[in-house]
Amino acid sequence: MLKGTTALEERKRRFGDRKDGYLLRDVDAMHYITPIIYPNRCDNEAYVSETIDLTNLNAFIAKKNAEKPEFKYTLFHAIVTAVLKTITLRPQLNRFIANSNLYMRNKISASFIVKKRFNDKSEEGLAFVKAKPESTLDSIHDEIKRQVIIVRDDKQSSGSTQDSMDIINKMPRFLSKAIVRLIMFLEKRGKCPQFLIADDPYYASVILSNLGSIKLNSGYHHLTNWGTCSIFVVVGEKAMRPKYNEDGTFEMHEMLDLGLTIDERIADGYYFSKSIRLLKLLLENPELLEAPLSEEVDFV
Repeated sequence: MLKGTTALEERKRRFGDRKDGYLLRDVDAMHYITPIIYPNRCDNEAYVSETIDLTNLNAFIAKKNAEKPEFKYTLFHAIVTAVLKTITLRPQLNRFIANSNLYMRNKISASFIVKKRFNDKSEEGLAFVKAKPESTLDSIHDEIKRQVIIVRDDKQSSGSTQDSMDIINKMPRFLSKAIVRLIMFLEKRGKCPQFLIADDPYYASVILSNLGSIKLNSGYHHLTNWGTCSIFVVVGEKAMRPKYNEDGTFEMHEMLDLGLTIDERIADGYYFSKSIRLLKLLLENPELLEAPLSEEVDFV
């Protein structure tokens, strides 16, 4: 299996491949037939929840911020990095299904919503982080900083996807609906113009929603039939909870819940289980995030 963005991008394109991924031709019968029988992503969602002990991660973030960076490190930065490293080391998570075919995405990326201002009337912007095999927590932190600054700058364009939606929204309804249906027809076949989907979060490897930042708990979030995103991660609010020892005693630790919705057609349950264990290991041993995303991690 090819690993890393560079190797995937350099793969020679063949008939049946898409601009954003290549067709997986050598798959078992189950993974070939299932997308034909169950073509809609929303009908194939598997939901998994995981609880992360933040003891080590809190200390790690505090140490990073002791250097007084201009843009502070946060738990969310570590979570984005850990998810991207997990996808890099577990490449089946970077698969997607379109038009009943299974593809391997040729890039690894994460997207999330950025609130421009914390008030009821404020607009939302889209942030899109592209990962490379050599990316680390520090480089991803810097890219998130750049994205957030752009989104919160009222003088900057919201991005080609948002701009295109704004134009369509101003058209007469009969015309806008016809255009949207045409776009959906093209999108299903991987023929949608790039300027329409360049910044679309549903074309990322994973979408993250930081509900903890607005004082909400984690939970289920649906996938969409639009786009190619196969994973949605919801980050909940931190809370103190008991951690039990083998002798029945307990200590209070700060914990964080993650909710992951995954397209179950892209891999099997064992692969998902092992991937979740890796994600948990990375977040509870955050020093691993300072190594390049492509650096292997020993885990069972």
